[in-house]
Amino acid sequence: MNPNHYTYRVTWSPEDGEHVGLCAEFPSLSFLAPTPDKALTGIRKLVGEVVKDMRASKEPVPVPLADRPYSGRFVVRVPPLLHRTLAVEAAEQGVSINRLVSAKLAA
Repeated sequence: MNPNHYTYRVTWSPEDGEHVGLCAEFPSLSFLAPTPDKALTGIRKLVGEVVKDMRASKEPVPVPLADRPYSGRFVVRVPPLLHRTLAVEAAEQGVSINRLVSAKLAA
């Protein structure tokens, strides 16, 4: 696993008064810093160290979200009334429910 492939985000933490670096694949990790650049650098370095430690102890290392295969298919359960509403809307637009819902999710 290449630590550079992980999903990083930097946000402001009002509670801490600093920027916080986060990694989606390692939700328990964070790194506080006074600037966004330092928060990103810090969390990337921290994740790299954790991955190195996990490999050394033969623990499974999370696969980066960017490196995972996606089929483009997932199942969502909705209430029957919503299903009917979507079916009517799709019919009125002359498209499949799948195309209608995909467009709504993309919006």
